[in-house]
Amino acid sequence: MSSDDRVPLLVRAELPRKPPVTKETAREIALLEREIVDAEVKALRASVSLLRPLYARRTALITAKLTETDFWPRVFSHAPEEVDKFILPSDADIIGSCLRNLTVERFSVNGKGDEGEPRNLRFTFEFKTDSEVNEWFDTGADENANASADGIVKIVKEFYWRKSIGRSERNGRRRVWEGLVSEPVRIQWRSKEVDPTKGLLDAACNLAEAERKVGDGKKVTVEQRLELSEYETVVTEVAKVEAEAHLHADCSDDENNDHDHDHDEERRSGISFFAWFGYRGRDISAEESEAAVKEDEVYWAKVARGEEVEEEKEKEEAEKEGEEEDEDDYDDDDDEDGLMNADIFPDGDELAVALSEDLWENALKYYVQSFEEKDDFGSDNEFDMDWMNGDDDEEGVNGDDDEEDEKKSEDENEGNRPRKKVKTS
Repeated sequence: MSSDDRVPLLVRAELPRKPPVTKETAREIALLEREIVDAEVKALRASVSLLRPLYARRTALITAKLTETDFWPRVFSHAPEEVDKFILPSDADIIGSCLRNLTVERFSVNGKGDEGEPRNLRFTFEFKTDSEVNEWFDTGADENANASADGIVKIVKEFYWRKSIGRSERNGRRRVWEGLVSEPVRIQWRSKEVDPTKGLLDAACNLAEAERKVGDGKKVTVEQRLELSEYETVVTEVAKVEAEAHLHADCSDDENNDHDHDHDEERRSGISFFAWFGYRGRDISAEESEAAVKEDEVYWAKVARGEEVEEEKEKEEAEKEGEEEDEDDYDDDDDEDGLMNADIFPDGDELAVALSEDLWENALKYYVQSFEEKDDFGSDNEFDMDWMNGDDDEEGVNGDDDEEDEKKSEDENEGNRPRKKVKTS
């Protein structure tokens, strides 16, 4: 191998700083990307009606035969990294002891699967409240945590897909944002001492309630929000928890001399999974989002017809003046509604997507995999997987030996990732 082969291709190719893409080609790329996204949304919408009855059958199976084997605690104990990284050991204790059921719904899609926003999500968590296992949840009911006669507390968290279009305060350029927003959901804890969020969730709920009171049916302004004492409380409490996490990270580094320690991950690990119920995202109403969607459709219709749009004019003028587009131009406007500093779980949308698209959809797989690591549970339960793997012991068919070696290597790599232990029956 020559020395040149060790140099990355991008370096050896000496690519120009800006690829020579014409305006017409750039338009084609942008239009094609938009069509792909639209097709993905349509496919997701159509899949909802196909999967609903299957998930209903799965829920019936879990309820009838798998609840007593700690189905959902086992699923969470073997959750993908995108979920697992947000679960503290104290959260795992609550989930392992009390979680009875989880339901994820794309509730805005109609029965035929041809109408409705498929990215809207509803999560329903059901926790057991009998005294033998429950040390945390108060059986007193409110609008979001309803204690039923069978000793179950249901906590419902909804996410709505929204879009907004505005202008950057820094350079006046058109800015489009889209993503998931939500409202804080209060959880009734038995006492402040057992609240895993350390008061953050209550503070977030108090702020949302104060805004509704001040707004009196209307959306509050940024100025009104910043003047609320509840806003200052949330910002202060978030900063306090983050400072404690940073201090813990520094102590861990000093004790372990671990220079590769990820401080950002440590900061996130200081926030409880249950603070996720306080996630808000941006303050965008359904009416504002609908107006933005229509405006965006008009914009892209002009692009498709080959008409010059304002954004292209602005970009050409900036290039003539020697200005370059900087990511900081967008970052400076990220907290335009004042909620960034007051969001107790900034990655709430990321966790919602991971829960809905991975953990929920692959729950049976994670449940079965949980029995492959018996030491994590201290349980004598066994799960017969022979029927899934087949009984074919013949060698040399379709490269079985190579496939088994590859699978063994994959299993070993997967097993190397630490799992949070939960209490099971």
